[in-house]
Amino acid sequence: MKDQGKKPFGKRDRSERASGDRDNKPFKAFRSKESSSADRTERKTPVGRGLGKPSLGGKGKKRPIEPEKKTALLRLNQFIAKAGVCSRREADELILSGKIRINGKIVREMGRRVQVDDKVEFEGRQLQGEELRYVLLNKPKGFISNVTDEKERKTVMDLVKKACKERIYPVGRLERDTTGLLLFTNDGDLARRLTHPGAKVKQIYHVFLDKSMEENDVETLIGGIKLGDETIKPDVVNYVQEVEDGTQLGAQFHSGRNTFVRDMFEHFGYKVEKLDRVLYANLTKKDIPRGKWRFLKDKEISMLKVIAGKGNIEGTAEAPKTGLEKKPRARATAKPRTVGKPKSKRKPTGKPKKR
Repeated sequence: MKDQGKKPFGKRDRSERASGDRDNKPFKAFRSKESSSADRTERKTPVGRGLGKPSLGGKGKKRPIEPEKKTALLRLNQFIAKAGVCSRREADELILSGKIRINGKIVREMGRRVQVDDKVEFEGRQLQGEELRYVLLNKPKGFISNVTDEKERKTVMDLVKKACKERIYPVGRLERDTTGLLLFTNDGDLARRLTHPGAKVKQIYHVFLDKSMEENDVETLIGGIKLGDETIKPDVVNYVQEVEDGTQLGAQFHSGRNTFVRDMFEHFGYKVEKLDRVLYANLTKKDIPRGKWRFLKDKEISMLKVIAGKGNIEGTAEAPKTGLEKKPRARATAKPRTVGKPKSKRKPTGKPKKR
């Protein structure tokens, strides 16, 4: 293509560039805008205390959302759920229905946070908002079952003090020289039910005697003996099969007082050298070394509540009903069938029927 006197695109004479008017430079407005935006970014850059990074609040960028400050105060539905009444969703329904009182007043506010000194009640029963804990200990010898001791002896609380932040208590008692299973919890209602004689909590002890026990004494013991003003009768007493000399026995009881176990055998002139509780409310010592503890599983907690809820126990409050329990479906009553003689079945002959 022939040059028609037009200059090539992008090329410019040096003399023309030198003599060009600086005031009429192309894109002057854009360059001024660019410089002003640069000044703005410099102003937004933090200065001092070693901060040289640009801020995150530039154009087109969202500022980071600051996390909400955590508070130790629980919402009312969380408080009710941790007290073991029901789930959070069911707790919301209880609040709306007006069944929850705080300091004697009905509260229907969903987002209400429970203060430290608030008294939360459900159907006349005061609730504890801390999380319920259930700890099972394999108690060693030489520890007493008291929470505190004035003589500064070793207590079972020294063995479970690092288990949880909640304050737990032993359910029942074991003597200082008695070893075996001991349950700890902060569920006061469950503890009262398990220790009540009417609960009939199953317990099995491994008894070590100083000499062999006669079979006649075992039969007499199973029939029941009188100790003081009370008649004591164990459920089952058997020899330990692995030991042939008859000095070790397994005894099953429903009483919570292990002192009776020693008194039973001492009544016949036998000395109990060692007493170990190997089963308590269907809980065993499996995978728990001596002096160690573990948390109960959900299935075990449910089992304990079933055991504690059996029978009518006087002096203990029944588990509160929320009114949200699932009701069993009513079964349709079928019409009674008339029973007659069974029809005789004919054997197929293989021949076609005559029409």
